[in-house]
Amino acid sequence: MRQPKLIDYILLTLLALIWASAFFNIKIATYSFGPVTIAFLRVFFGAIPVLLLCYYKNIKIEAFSKDWHWFAMIGFINLVAPFFLIAYGVKSVQSNLAAILMATTPLSATVLSHFYTKNEKFNLVKTFGILIGFFGVIFLFSDNLLINENNFYSALLILLGSTCYVVGGLLTLKISKKKNENVTGSILIWATIILIPLVSFIEQPWQVIPRIDSLISVIYLGIVPTGVAWLLRFRILKNNGLIFQAQVAFLIPIFGVILGYIFLKELITIKVLISLIAVSIGIYFVGKAKNKKLNNFSN
Repeated sequence: MRQPKLIDYILLTLLALIWASAFFNIKIATYSFGPVTIAFLRVFFGAIPVLLLCYYKNIKIEAFSKDWHWFAMIGFINLVAPFFLIAYGVKSVQSNLAAILMATTPLSATVLSHFYTKNEKFNLVKTFGILIGFFGVIFLFSDNLLINENNFYSALLILLGSTCYVVGGLLTLKISKKKNENVTGSILIWATIILIPLVSFIEQPWQVIPRIDSLISVIYLGIVPTGVAWLLRFRILKNNGLIFQAQVAFLIPIFGVILGYIFLKELITIKVLISLIAVSIGIYFVGKAKNKKLNNFSN
């Protein structure tokens, strides 16, 4: 691993911007497409750059190997379910709120890892981070101006989507010895296979004449935040390691709120700002505890 240079910080910021841009683009996509169609088009277009990279680097795709059931299960839990839940929730929730709610993924991961892994137990710093982070979420739900009886359950579905990412991440440990590109390509293939019959019978998007902005957004969602972003993540992990790459978690909700305001003129209340700060602080302390452990292990 090399010492981070200016280009590495630029790439990290770019990765955060790309992932944060997904939220307002999901909102625009919902103007014409249903949540199942959005999920399908994301994995379909997202698979293209990943599979092209695997072909270029001569990396074998094992989607239909003896471990196919793991790829299928992870594809459903880590892609199909959260992509559907987020798209369904964002229909009636501001995209900036979705960015903050999804930012709780590292916090949920820490909680589940405590119970389901041997080496990720709670300590004082992690506990503080988790408590202040989830305080931010609870405080956000108290903003009746943005979350009310009409969209309360939609916000909960977005939170459920973040939990799916965590469960999917834990399942990925079962195939952790395989190349990242192979795993990503394989789960994208299975997610596409799973969604083909669902999108065909439930929404039948070929009967829809979409708005141009929705069409652009859904293609962008697939190619850039789902496909290109993963390739960029691979490069950062290879050059700078997990600790450096993990810093992207602080930036995503901040950029998500900013982009939602710029492109959709979404309302930013005091409670949104306080929740954003609380969640960011929580992620920082959880990350700090993990980074300290990784540094001690490497020493």
